[in-house]
Amino acid sequence: MSTRTTTFAETMTGTLHLAGESEPRPARLDLAVRADAVVLPHRTTRARLTGRIRIEGLTDDPLLSGELEISPLARRRIRYRLAFTAEGRNLTLDGWKSVTRRHPLRSMTVLPCTVSEDGREVGRGVLRFRPATALAPFLASWRFPRADTAARLHRPRWDGTPGRTEVWYTTLTDPRTGTGVWLHHETTAPADGSPARLHGWIALYPQAGPVEHARYGPQPCRPDGPPYSTAAAGDPTRHIRGTAGPYTWDLTEHPAGEPLYTFPRWAWRHPVLPAAHVLPAAVSHYTGTIRHPGGVLRLDRAPGATARIYGHGNARRWGWLHADLGGGDVLEVVAAVSNRAGLDRLPPLVFLRLRRAGRTWPRTALRPAVGRAGAGRFRADLGLPEWNVTGRTALRRIRVTVRQAEERTLALDYTDPDGSRAVCRNSEAADAEITVERWRGRWRPEARWQLDGAAHAEVGDR
Repeated sequence: MSTRTTTFAETMTGTLHLAGESEPRPARLDLAVRADAVVLPHRTTRARLTGRIRIEGLTDDPLLSGELEISPLARRRIRYRLAFTAEGRNLTLDGWKSVTRRHPLRSMTVLPCTVSEDGREVGRGVLRFRPATALAPFLASWRFPRADTAARLHRPRWDGTPGRTEVWYTTLTDPRTGTGVWLHHETTAPADGSPARLHGWIALYPQAGPVEHARYGPQPCRPDGPPYSTAAAGDPTRHIRGTAGPYTWDLTEHPAGEPLYTFPRWAWRHPVLPAAHVLPAAVSHYTGTIRHPGGVLRLDRAPGATARIYGHGNARRWGWLHADLGGGDVLEVVAAVSNRAGLDRLPPLVFLRLRRAGRTWPRTALRPAVGRAGAGRFRADLGLPEWNVTGRTALRRIRVTVRQAEERTLALDYTDPDGSRAVCRNSEAADAEITVERWRGRWRPEARWQLDGAAHAEVGDR
């Protein structure tokens, strides 16, 4: 990731008049913009576009892509060019806002545009950025990430303090075979001050056949010991290599998304909570090989992610879900009952982050855990083979149902820094159904995803 990356989101609505039709069609653009430079008004900045286009009765494409030229002073324009599909046709939308001194507000909020197919114009329209409803989210979406954010999030946190656990884990799904993969690397520093130990495992979840796994360690660990993965300076790709019994792996991780803080950002920087969780890149792709007793698994752009945990040990009960929704969208859920006295009597606290078209909902990480009962707090019903999470904010609600088939679930034990033990039941080949609704006078469907054997999930307890 560039050290000077700028990202923001923009929404425009309006109408498009297609050739041969007497009436225009309502249209909406939800864009995520990423520029590998600081956006300055007196310069020309080129950025990448992703997001969603909706044209009533024609298309609802969440995988649009394109480019944006931001040059309000140098060239007096902001040009949009994006590609999308509609009824099997490959279409292009092209337009620009012509910035004028006489009408600066109008000229920067109105986008005349044309729609073409194979270079032939098939429609025209006008889209508008509406300050009354779109300005506040637009301003709140701007991000200027600090240098090497992802690199910092990968660095070891443990400094030799007793009573700490630090975890890196990578989960992915091979799109060719459907095999799920789980790599777990953990440092545990006992609370009694005895030497810290490093250990971990690999597990494979083939579509047909039993789950396979092997452990490595425990072995002595130092604060300055080798990291989980390596990367060259300035190179966003990372290399993950290791051995466990008859298994060896050599993978290259290609980050394809910004970091995602499942817990509040401050909880990762200042470890005052029992634990904190973060994804250095919410979406990544993996290429490489995993050698196992049954042969060689060759990965080519397998979707997944690497996550980090740092804290005092495992929760009393917990559930976890990572769902790659495609097109850069992702859902991350952690629901847990703390192991601390007093807190262990509370129902599971839910931390849920849904990233769609570059925007993350709920807007704050604490909202699902501490919102008002009924209107903000999310709820989790943890169990096996099925568990679920539900919750809503003022204008949106979600229901997540996870199913972990017994034959595709692996039980492994953990030892906490205080010597207590916990057991997780993990499946990197789980099913998940995710439904999002939006309040528009009544609850109306907004999005739905069905993951069959491609969700990564876990339920743990003591």
